Amino acid sequence: MSDEPPKFSFQAEKLIASLRRIPDETSPRMKKRPTKELARLVEDLLVQHQIGRESPEQTIRDNWPQIVGPANAQYSHAAQIDGRGRLAVLASHAVVRNELFLHRKLISEKIRKLPGCSHVREINVRAG
Repeated sequence: MSDEPPKFSFQAEKLIASLRRIPDETSPRMKKRPTKELARLVEDLLVQHQIGRESPEQTIRDNWPQIVGPANAQYSHAAQIDGRGRLAVLASHAVVRNELFLHRKLISEKIRKLPGCSHVREINVRAG
């Protein structure tokens, strides 16, 4: 037999609390979820946010001056790759933003040659 107490419905929990004259301060919209192991939860977060692991974004950031040139690299930043394979690039200067936009096909070809970045199809240049 398991050591876990039996699970009751929300209405049964309220009825038991009422019979015991224990104040019930739980919100009626609150859902009780099973408790997760902390180690597994932390590991899932590390994988999701790519902490301590090589990511394609970091590879692109490390090689950004070689990809776009040192002058353009000072005013632009490779931000994030979305699910469709588009790299968001933030450019803080209008001239640099225009230059990156004009050379976006060449830049995306250089990015695809980097290890782990073959899934990047295009870049999306934004002001930032």
